[in-house]
Amino acid sequence: MTKPTLPKHARLPINRCNLPAVILGSQYFQYYPEPLVLDGITTLHAQLFESLDKIEDISERAENFKDYMRSSFLLDNLDEVGLVNNKTKKGRDRADYLRMLRGWLFDPNSKEAAVLKSWVESRFGLIPRNHNGPLGDFSNGDYSHNYMTYIADRSQGLYNTNALEAQLDLLFSFCQYEILRCMPAQTHLTLYRGTNRINEYEILNRRHKHHYTLLLNNLNSFTSQRERADEFGDYILQAQIPLSKILYKPGLLPGSLKGEDEYLVIGGVYEVEMSVF
Repeated sequence: MTKPTLPKHARLPINRCNLPAVILGSQYFQYYPEPLVLDGITTLHAQLFESLDKIEDISERAENFKDYMRSSFLLDNLDEVGLVNNKTKKGRDRADYLRMLRGWLFDPNSKEAAVLKSWVESRFGLIPRNHNGPLGDFSNGDYSHNYMTYIADRSQGLYNTNALEAQLDLLFSFCQYEILRCMPAQTHLTLYRGTNRINEYEILNRRHKHHYTLLLNNLNSFTSQRERADEFGDYILQAQIPLSKILYKPGLLPGSLKGEDEYLVIGGVYEVEMSVF
């Protein structure tokens, strides 16, 4: 069995979690995943997870998490962290973790999406591969127009925000906590993604007609509903997704996001099966 590793142009030499990008982004990791733990979370936010351990109801745990986020980052009192909403700042002080999720669900090439891709790059060392089009290999300093657009969107998305990347650290950690608590014996989910052309992806290997090894973007939308994936393309990509690479799952924060049924999956190298719906 061929296990392509993560290409050099798709990874950073350092990151902020317990495994390097070359491992967590590899195809081998897809087969044999391990927990991914971000630096400092268990130490800095032990109080949150100790309180969650005492709550049996999943909805109550979600409310507890949202309350913790509001109090830790003063989301309801932004003037106390030096942010004042006014016309010149275009409300960027309200750009919290929920707005980033809403922005992604509305448009995975939005400024909010650029912030999420940048967060994945920083925390996991996986360089984004697509933002309003392919970003190319810029390791030699040859920056494409798409890459410069990504940099601009990322900068604008992070400007005048309140510890936004730290908020996303906790979102990921809470999602992983809930997955481990609700599915302790499970390691993977079968998820689907619609596409119109397999050539939209970076193909690393093709075992036979319907099985590909792809380098996915560093953050991707998947769904657990095959018929839902068909709405986004004529072909369906089916993949075994490690639970440890899920940033957000449907129902994680009940009542906070309307009409969402997407999984946000951290990228890397994946074996997928392609079929027509």
